[in-house]
Amino acid sequence: MFLKQDKQHSLRITHLLGLLILLANMSSSELPVPAPFNSRHAVVIDSITWSYLRARPSGKVKGTVLLLHGFPDLPYGWRNQVPLFISLGYQVIVPYMLGYSETSSPSEIAEWAYKKQAAGLAALLDQIVPGEQVILGGHDWGGNMVWRFAMHYPHLFKAIFSVCLSYFPPETEYVDLADQIAAGEHPTFKYRLQWRDQAFDRKFQDGPEIRQFLTAVFGGKTPEGKPVFTYEGLALEDLPRALPSPLLHGAELDRYVSEDQRRGFRGPLNWYRIARLNFEDELPIAQAGGHQFAMPALFVRALKEPFELSNDMDRHFDKLTKAEVNTEHWALIENGGKEVTEAIRSWIAKLEL
Repeated sequence: MFLKQDKQHSLRITHLLGLLILLANMSSSELPVPAPFNSRHAVVIDSITWSYLRARPSGKVKGTVLLLHGFPDLPYGWRNQVPLFISLGYQVIVPYMLGYSETSSPSEIAEWAYKKQAAGLAALLDQIVPGEQVILGGHDWGGNMVWRFAMHYPHLFKAIFSVCLSYFPPETEYVDLADQIAAGEHPTFKYRLQWRDQAFDRKFQDGPEIRQFLTAVFGGKTPEGKPVFTYEGLALEDLPRALPSPLLHGAELDRYVSEDQRRGFRGPLNWYRIARLNFEDELPIAQAGGHQFAMPALFVRALKEPFELSNDMDRHFDKLTKAEVNTEHWALIENGGKEVTEAIRSWIAKLEL
């Protein structure tokens, strides 16, 4: 009897502490909910606040789709694909990934490792849709997270898909990115060396600086037509001269700046600093021969993006579908995201879910 009461009291204390942490992390000015989403929510899990947007169909809910965004994107980056899932009867959950807006940005770099983040996202799903298998999708770093999340928690997903980032299996030997590039591997990842530098994020602290960064990364060019961002890195001297991006400008750019300046880029840029942590977490999987994905999977490749497609990707999947879209990296929004949306629609139509 006393043990049961003590447990209930402990749960109440834990809930109260979580609520206090949530309130402490919330800004006094509530952020608006952008269409096509219906609502914004937040859940505290192990002292980490996870904020997320949700969209629901008007009728009966068939299931749930969890979408993960990349850098420097936001949940709003999925705005062109969310209506598809709603039309099919799915509710859509899109969390602000670790370090973004109202989601926590912990100081310990270990919190950013894929395995640790996957545990947090798994607990988030347990809070929102306990016991339900969901469809998992991602783009950019979110696409990379899809493979890792499904590798660590395969039972949570009935289907998975990634846009732009193919699957690279765990390795048995760690080779630093700088050494890989020096050896002629992954030349299109040179910008990551610039972005993983601890001093880099301190160049983008306030609203105007963040606006310049977003303008450049989303395709802004100088008056002479020179891209401010290339896979070699960001041309810092050209940032003030960047003309508006064709993909992100006006009110949409204002929304991104408003959300990003809440925490800055220190947290989001930590995604570029966790390679060794991920290697250590995945080493036992690599030593055991790798991971085999049993659920249906889709990889959408952007043909205008120079990233290499993993040649041995197919052998790690029982049911892998590949699609190609004639876009660059921001495939979710380029041309209204129509090609990506159609690729996902075609894939889902063939699944027995």
